[in-house]
Amino acid sequence: MIKAVCFDLDNTLLDRDKSLHSFLEDQYARLNMFDHVEKDLYMNRFIELDDRGYVWKDTVYETLIREFDLRGHTVEDLLSDYLLHFQHHCIPLGPVEEVLRELRAKGILIGVISNGYHQFQSDNLKALSIHLYAHTILISESEGMRKPDKRIFQSIAGKMGVQVDECAFVGDHPINDVKGAKDAGMTSIWLRGDGYSVPDHADAIIDQLPELIGFLRNLDVERSTLTRHDSF
Repeated sequence: MIKAVCFDLDNTLLDRDKSLHSFLEDQYARLNMFDHVEKDLYMNRFIELDDRGYVWKDTVYETLIREFDLRGHTVEDLLSDYLLHFQHHCIPLGPVEEVLRELRAKGILIGVISNGYHQFQSDNLKALSIHLYAHTILISESEGMRKPDKRIFQSIAGKMGVQVDECAFVGDHPINDVKGAKDAGMTSIWLRGDGYSVPDHADAIIDQLPELIGFLRNLDVERSTLTRHDSF
């Protein structure tokens, strides 16, 4: 019986690719340090160095300053600009609020587990209004552990007052999200992401978030354990 659904943030609830592109265009336009660097060249190099968000931005900016001879700003200046302004460019990955609203209407608890810095990810969650729907949010910096450590999945289940096998987890990363959740005992759902091979350990594969509702409905029928009140 699935009583809770937990989500990854980046490239699951947040369309990080579009959000980052929007931020970079804005940063390029606002700052006058890029006059000698073509916009597409700057943006493409940033995205390459960023490596889907797995390289923190102080390292990215340090490399950009060196390669493009960006003068007049320090790594600290550019990092502060990123931390301050990225939240204003957050774009949801599909009809996020509609899916979360429907889950809550069905009595399903909602959780979020995100690797990253607490304030930065909290700002992004608020920008998407996800904090209005989530019962529990865990961010790795505050928790002292990161996905795919199974303890962080077990922790969110405990905080929501459910067993791990009563939770489903949705994420795009085959290891951090899908395998981590599976190892913890959750039902693991892979939201298909570009550049990743299909994980062997996924209990389900979806291409868009609204497909989650159908999967839970089918799971309800198969297990025949949900009550009529909670049934999809």
